Amino acid sequence: MEQEKVNGNKEPSAEASSYRCSACHGDEDWGLGHPLRGRAKSRSLSAAPVLASAREFRRTRSLHGPCPVTTFGPKACVLQNPQTIMHIQDPASQRLTWNKSPKSVLVIKKIRDASLLQPFKELCAYLMEENNMIVYVEKKVLEDPALLSDDHFGPVKRKFCTFREDYDDISNQIDLIICLGGDGTLLYASSLFQGSVPPVMAFHLGSLGFLTPFNFENFQSQVTQVIQGNAAVVLRSRLKVRVVKEPRGKKVAVPNGISENGVLAAGLDVEVGKQAVQYQVLNEVVIDRGPSSYLSNVDVYLDGHLITTVQGDACPAGVIVSTPTGSTAYAAAAGASMIHPNVPAIMVTPICPHSLSFRPIVVPAGVELKIMLSPEARNTAWVSFDGRKRQEIRHGDR
Repeated sequence: MEQEKVNGNKEPSAEASSYRCSACHGDEDWGLGHPLRGRAKSRSLSAAPVLASAREFRRTRSLHGPCPVTTFGPKACVLQNPQTIMHIQDPASQRLTWNKSPKSVLVIKKIRDASLLQPFKELCAYLMEENNMIVYVEKKVLEDPALLSDDHFGPVKRKFCTFREDYDDISNQIDLIICLGGDGTLLYASSLFQGSVPPVMAFHLGSLGFLTPFNFENFQSQVTQVIQGNAAVVLRSRLKVRVVKEPRGKKVAVPNGISENGVLAAGLDVEVGKQAVQYQVLNEVVIDRGPSSYLSNVDVYLDGHLITTVQGDACPAGVIVSTPTGSTAYAAAAGASMIHPNVPAIMVTPICPHSLSFRPIVVPAGVELKIMLSPEARNTAWVSFDGRKRQEIRHGDR
């Protein structure tokens, strides 16, 4: 709720500065410094004081309004301040600002999807010819036979800058990202930028469109608005995931307890340093038992403290660690709650657990979660990051 007229120089009115507590009653009104008097009259948690006439408020998309009255039992409540306004960040108030005009744009589309060829060609031609921008595309996109045989698209295609995933680093060369497809296309765009991510504009041309709010029918005007900086930005948090694996190289037999460089080894195996790989994940990290037929046993630590052991024997048994964005994806299918993107939290959701007590839990963002195989686990586990880069986790890995 918002007031229609706001005057910062005007003193609070008598009606706003003097009113009666909803949880206590008495014959006297009270102001900001007046103590509470009288006995409890109402135990309703939904009761709220009338600060002003209903005509002074109008319903908007903004999440602003008078703080509700909080009661504690039949006699206690929080002393209300008429000037206190509850404020939750409204995504529409987060505006895009360009320090310099964007010159390079990355266009991402699903590979070999015939339905996206015409929108892809129209968008690229518009960016190059009308906005004079440098367009980057993935090299394998241009290997589509439908594009190779299109002679009319040849002049535009020759102006493309191409890159290859996992080979070329374009993180410092892209000003704007435009996705054509569904949510999976946006997840792929996020995986390409493991550091700072440029603004992402996603057109809904796929099966799922939770993250793709733009329609392609009038893409020219919408792209122009974004390039000019006239757009709102919804911020999405990502998980920083670090995979540490124990070395499992060949064991070197040391004769007589002395290694080649003369250091005493007492018959021990020589091991190299641990391998660590880091990922930035937009949706979730999934740890499951993989193709094994054995029970999965995974220990979950929170800031160094063991909070639970996830055990299960169903095919996908394991645990999901997701962001608020990922709470509407695999986690929701596994029974978790949905979290607003502005909430700084991490969702931990078990998959088919052998437990009635371990349900999906929400922990604050910034904590350290460590997940590893339990010592009694008879088999390995598998981990994936936004459904990609799936790899095996063995004993000693975390």
